[in-house]
Amino acid sequence: MSATTTEVAPVLAPAATASKPLGMRVNGKQWHAPKKAFRPTKGLTSYEARVKLRADQAAMKAKEKEMKEEKEAERKKRTQALKEKRAAKEEKERYEKIAEKMHKKRVERLKRKEKRNKLINS
Repeated sequence: MSATTTEVAPVLAPAATASKPLGMRVNGKQWHAPKKAFRPTKGLTSYEARVKLRADQAAMKAKEKEMKEEKEAERKKRTQALKEKRAAKEEKERYEKIAEKMHKKRVERLKRKEKRNKLINS
């Protein structure tokens, strides 16, 4: 068997060649970051890209609005249920107070009469 050895030559890192020394700045302000070339057309996008971006933003805004409306509806539903529950409790307590003074059958008649009046007025 032959004893051939293959040696790999050290490869220079491409980073070493990419970052060349800039030397002294002309104005002498080495602490400032180096300036880049002014490219006035760098930020410009095509019309199709702008239209797509606007459509995406409009869709996102519509979704956010829908989510907010759902949240607000849920909140209103909870508050309405709470108000109805409190009103029912107050009415029950009121009838209990009346029942202490009056006969049971008369209280029942008053309830029915008040319900008829509510239906007529509403």
